[in-house]
Amino acid sequence: MSHLLEIEDLEVHYDGPRGPVRAVDRLTLRIEKGETYALVGESGCGKTATGLAILRLVEPGWIAAGRILLEGRDLIGLREREMRKVRGGQVGMVFQEAAAALNPVMRVGSQIAEALRIHRGMTRREARREAVELLGRVALADPERQARAYPHELSGGMKQRVMLAIALSCSPSLLIADEPTTALDVTIQAQILALLRRLKAELGLTVFLIAHDLGVVAENADRVGVMYSGRLVEESPVQGLFDDPKHPYTRGLLRSMPRAGPGSRTGTHAPRLRLHTLPGSVPDPSDPPPGCRFHPRCPEVFEPCSISEPGDFAGGSGRRVACFLHDPKVARSAGSREGATP
Repeated sequence: MSHLLEIEDLEVHYDGPRGPVRAVDRLTLRIEKGETYALVGESGCGKTATGLAILRLVEPGWIAAGRILLEGRDLIGLREREMRKVRGGQVGMVFQEAAAALNPVMRVGSQIAEALRIHRGMTRREARREAVELLGRVALADPERQARAYPHELSGGMKQRVMLAIALSCSPSLLIADEPTTALDVTIQAQILALLRRLKAELGLTVFLIAHDLGVVAENADRVGVMYSGRLVEESPVQGLFDDPKHPYTRGLLRSMPRAGPGSRTGTHAPRLRLHTLPGSVPDPSDPPPGCRFHPRCPEVFEPCSISEPGDFAGGSGRRVACFLHDPKVARSAGSREGATP
């Protein structure tokens, strides 16, 4: 496979009361053609800022350093006129809140047609016909009628299908899906994810999935990047990540997934959910801790963690992890794992 997207040493800054705040800090990752790459982590870790940086939509912030290469072309160096052709043309995006992304005073068919006219040069009639076909492709019932509807007349799941139709309208090579099912109930969420998988296979899409739900990631991703406090702390094929997580933060996230456990109710055994939480919270990006940013919350912390930042260490089988536990040069004291959570 070959790289479709390459992000190298990306920094995204925002103004803060004490100067620039790094929302994304020296991020490097590569996405192969045809794969689904998931970026996961808690809120405030920089996932959405990374997705928006690809489209250069980080205002009022700015891209302070790094490169974003789409099929070898550096997007950061493009003029705004050229970037408008990339947005919606080469890169489509499905936002978390479809209701906020859609224009409330335009019929949904007109919103899809507008993208087709801008990026593909269609006439009004051609764009109108193609818009209806796209609504059918994303499995919206009675697409002819729904094309005449306004966003407020549609349910949350229907709005998300419209967003997906807009994102796919110009046959993009990359689809960014930012928490595409978070606001939906479980049944509709499953339908949207199944639709996304089908369209990916039919159209040969490459998908950059931004998510916090590890269940969604397990079912849909090929590779996973785990992000914490603006940095990538682990990267792995999806099966390896769930079978053998390397970074303590990743292990904490996996333990936080709801799991069925034994329980009793009126004398009979019935499953109940066991919930675990990560202690503490993501640090303030304007005042990150020294050394490894996860060390104040880490159950396996030892001396080097609070002194210096870990580099990227090989984890085997296409994996990398930013953690001193995997640094062969660091001599760990006897018992440093004592009391650690496996």
